[in-house]
Amino acid sequence: MQKRAACFHEASGQTADFAPSRRTFLTATAQAVGAAVLPTIVSAKALGLEAAAAAASERLTLGVIGFGPRCKYVLTEMLKFPDVQCVAIADVQATQRNAGKAFVDGHYGTTDCAVYRDMRELLARPDIDCLFIATGDRWHGKAAMMAAEAGKDVYCEKPCGLTIDVCRRIAETFQATGRIFQAGTQRRSVPNFIRVKELVQAGKIGELTEMHASVYVPSLKNDWLPAQPTPDPEQCDWNVWLGPAPWRPYNADYLGRGWRGVYDFEAGARLLDWGVHTVDLCQWVKGADGTGPVEFTPSDTGIVCRYADGVPLTLHFLAEPFRDRGPQFNTKLGTCPVRFVGKEGWISTGDAGLVDVEPATLASELPEAVKRVQGTDASAHARNFFDCVKTRQPAVCNADVMRRSHAVSHAAANSWILGRPLGFDPATEAFTSGGKPDAEANGLKQRPEREVWA
Repeated sequence: MQKRAACFHEASGQTADFAPSRRTFLTATAQAVGAAVLPTIVSAKALGLEAAAAAASERLTLGVIGFGPRCKYVLTEMLKFPDVQCVAIADVQATQRNAGKAFVDGHYGTTDCAVYRDMRELLARPDIDCLFIATGDRWHGKAAMMAAEAGKDVYCEKPCGLTIDVCRRIAETFQATGRIFQAGTQRRSVPNFIRVKELVQAGKIGELTEMHASVYVPSLKNDWLPAQPTPDPEQCDWNVWLGPAPWRPYNADYLGRGWRGVYDFEAGARLLDWGVHTVDLCQWVKGADGTGPVEFTPSDTGIVCRYADGVPLTLHFLAEPFRDRGPQFNTKLGTCPVRFVGKEGWISTGDAGLVDVEPATLASELPEAVKRVQGTDASAHARNFFDCVKTRQPAVCNADVMRRSHAVSHAAANSWILGRPLGFDPATEAFTSGGKPDAEANGLKQRPEREVWA
């Protein structure tokens, strides 16, 4: 396997002119907001009810950062809750923020949803309780930490951090601020995955001996698209679109899904796109939320991640992720399939809701209601988040859970990038080779951030 680290480049530190610091901006904006006439929505925070377990009828105010297809899908479920009201959309693209406003206003039959080009204006609003962050990967971690520091609870789409270091900083920020965090790895809230976890942990397939998870075929792409004229910031604020990512010239093809696969903009060489879901499920089912594998061995077809107790988690590369399932997974399982093997049987499931089992007698322990719920359904996961905002209890995919499961995916991706086995200490998040610190691998735990956002 060729060493892939050679694909890296020293990114330009160039920045566009950018006036105020975040602290200065938030302070000034908060003062301006305080002097203005705000919408007649009073947040739980303003009422002093934040720490109490509020009644179900108490309304939480929601802001959204980044409006696109994934946001629309999850927000559709959030808007169904009578105790949640979306009041603002922030997006650097005019077409997107206007589409978000039309979507929210259309749901409520009003024209009240505010729009912002700069999310810091939204963060400065004291009447917003919580945020839904659905930007591209490059912004997830930074936006989540800025939101926590502004006193907001956060539901953040995945992958939540571009690196192991960003995931660590997210967890530490939410611990320090006491805010509620929910990663958008919603399959922990879907019935068929919940039931599989219950069966495995109840010993129905005997002692767990191996796990299998599906991931995209990793890739490294860092070529620059041809430069195009930078648009008016009111139409697309390219400087803020890039955020903490290295500067590069504007090209309209990056917008939408065009940033996918570009190393500067996406986490873990594409491996985290599915890995944060399937690896997270394996961590959960194994009962390993506080730890992770200690060895990572890459190949051209997958990566074997081995835990300290010897149990291997094999990440299988799927060339056609929405068609190819490989020999380990029934094609009827749907996307994000996982498989758990024990000494007395095995069990598999995926987004289609189907659960495969051996021995067949286990099928009797799978109620029909479990079998046909789509794994992409985010309604229960969103409900868990809003309930935790009220009770102040940790969400099912809180920042600590996210940190550990994301670290596994990142470590696996780094072993593939370097093209060699790596040792890993889940407690210190340090890489080793041959029992000695591996400077090259440890260097991949973080990426430079443009100083304006660092």
